[in-house]
Amino acid sequence: MTKFLLAVHVLAAIIAVGPVTVAASMFPPAARRALAAPEDVRASETVRLLHRICQVYAAVGIAVPVFGFATAGAMGVMGDPWLIVSIVLTVLAAGVLLVLVLPRQEVLVENSGEGDGGGTRETTVQLAMFTGVFNLLWATVTILMIVRPGSTTGA
Repeated sequence: MTKFLLAVHVLAAIIAVGPVTVAASMFPPAARRALAAPEDVRASETVRLLHRICQVYAAVGIAVPVFGFATAGAMGVMGDPWLIVSIVLTVLAAGVLLVLVLPRQEVLVENSGEGDGGGTRETTVQLAMFTGVFNLLWATVTILMIVRPGSTTGA
């Protein structure tokens, strides 16, 4: 059962987190293009699509910690420091995505194609920074999951 849970956990991470990190990284430059050319319908559509990808896969991403907890319980590592750090970083990553990334994307989606209001270049710069923090947090969690400091598995 442990191998099954681990496989589902890893697949969920790849399938859910991967698209969010890529789409979120592509969003700021796409938003800059849409803000620079409000009449460009295609640029606005790209911004909307990238935001939708982030929303959908962020929701699907809840499977990652659900299966992660199940796997950790089955492996008996719930109290291991590497796992606790990973959990904290995962919560931080989710917070960055839900509080800092998606709301700024929403502002830019609402303003793409209109050229007015809160969607500014400064917003895209902030968004790029928060997206980078989100991606860095997930990269760190991934490394911790692979290396597992203090593990006796030899990994």
